[in-house]
Amino acid sequence: MTVKRSFYRKKRYLIPGILILLIGILILWYALATSISPPVPKNLNSLDYVVKKQDDSLYTCQQNWLKQSRSGLWELYLEGSPFERGVINGKLTKQLIYEQEEAFISQIRKMIPSNFYLHFLKYFIYWFNRDLDRYLMKEYKEEIYGISFSSSDVFNFIGTPYQRMLNYHSAHDIGHALQDLMLVGCTSFGVWNEYSNDSSLLIGRNFDFYMGDDFAKNKIVCFTRPDNGYAFMMVTWGGMIGTVSGMNEKGLTVTINAAQSEIPLSARTPISILAREILQYAATIEDAYHISLDRETFVSESLLIGSGDENRAAVIEKAPFGLMLVEPSNNYLICTNHFQSDTFKDDPLNQENIRDNASLYRSKRVVQQITMRRPMDVADAATLLRDQLGLNDKEIGLGNEKAINQLIAHHSIIFKPHEKKVWISTSPYQLGEYVCYDLTKIFNTFAPLQQQVEIIEADQTIPADEFLQTAEYQSFLRFREMRLILLNVLKEKEVKPLDQVFFDEFHTSNPNFYEVWSLSGDYFRKAENPKKAIRLFRKALTMEIPRWSEKEKIIRNMTDCKDQINDVDE
Repeated sequence: MTVKRSFYRKKRYLIPGILILLIGILILWYALATSISPPVPKNLNSLDYVVKKQDDSLYTCQQNWLKQSRSGLWELYLEGSPFERGVINGKLTKQLIYEQEEAFISQIRKMIPSNFYLHFLKYFIYWFNRDLDRYLMKEYKEEIYGISFSSSDVFNFIGTPYQRMLNYHSAHDIGHALQDLMLVGCTSFGVWNEYSNDSSLLIGRNFDFYMGDDFAKNKIVCFTRPDNGYAFMMVTWGGMIGTVSGMNEKGLTVTINAAQSEIPLSARTPISILAREILQYAATIEDAYHISLDRETFVSESLLIGSGDENRAAVIEKAPFGLMLVEPSNNYLICTNHFQSDTFKDDPLNQENIRDNASLYRSKRVVQQITMRRPMDVADAATLLRDQLGLNDKEIGLGNEKAINQLIAHHSIIFKPHEKKVWISTSPYQLGEYVCYDLTKIFNTFAPLQQQVEIIEADQTIPADEFLQTAEYQSFLRFREMRLILLNVLKEKEVKPLDQVFFDEFHTSNPNFYEVWSLSGDYFRKAENPKKAIRLFRKALTMEIPRWSEKEKIIRNMTDCKDQINDVDE
């Protein structure tokens, strides 16, 4: 009896012990599987470089510099080997990297307020990106590693500095793979020959990647002279070496536009890194095509490539399952968020995207604008990129995803590749001035820089949009404030009372925007006033709704309200 009791006592402790051991092995295996080791640079001397403050807004390190323009844009010049560039980039932009990471994480917390889901997301991304470094050139891994020495320890709860910096480069890809987050809805175009005022190639684009206003606050115009490849400029932010918009010294431009993707199973080359490689190593559209052919990506993307020497533009449609080059028969090209090639356009996912989202609508609006404004100059391009109306000049509400200008742009940019000139928007969105940079002058005159001077071409500045001075713009700002209040109220279990004065002001703040009416309907539905909710939902359904999923949601909520009324009547 004693022996038997002893056996069961041992068994009672043995089973939990085995479970703890198995859990420990699983944790260890996960840690090993998701851990990414940094590269080993040949020369670490750059870690000892010192940043010198030349005046209030100019900082130098060796031949490199960072300064803030009167326009509000940060301007960064880098040269040297990959690791050296990364280290110096990090040293010069350390505070900007901190603010960028803080803004990014704060926005993620707003989007996903649950700590449980945040932790799940963290571990998912680390698992998803476990092989990410295998798909990056050694050069770019070294550059990211160099930057990581300047990242803050405050965010180490997310991961090691190097792995965090690496993972952030796939944020654009993950964001548009999960389309319901509605982070991405870019518009770009190119015109040349009879559609351009001087017949030379003109390209414009809005980069509508929205991670909150704070994320877009510190835009960096980065001018890089690498030890290999072509010198180039790009618009970026602290810690980011990938390209979303840029032009190199050969007059080759790259901009990226998300397309609908299946949710991928694991990471490959981030699109921004592919775009960076094209910018650094391609002189022609054919060069860009062959670089794209050699790289695996994990989401679908369109890359609009402009070539000043060839005086034309083309779109590279890059998907996990193939690659196509789109060359238009007309002397203009439009790229939004769907595929256009004969090979990809009939893909079921692409067709679903065209039916259900705003991409085709925006594309048609750009056609109208190009046709109306031909031949276009730089000022015309800025006007097009600032357009807030729908097809046939319909009022569709401020901030509508169907508009070219959705009032969320991280930046807007215009290229004159033949002249090596670029115009970049200043805050807010694409409404502030577009300031001009001459790449030839930047690389020949302002490197190195030892005193604070303005490097923009002041006489070629495009004035700020007059819309900024209107009462309508102030109403839009009030709409955004009230929308946030309403969204927060809708998140609560108990309905916080909001009076009719609130809703009267909310409805007049942006009256042509469907969301004003659908959110109001959501409130009264939750407040158990179904009749009023139905009236508001019906009003919303008369507006231009950018996504079919949003329209379906409004219809479902209206049906639910009708059921509530029927239940009461019975």
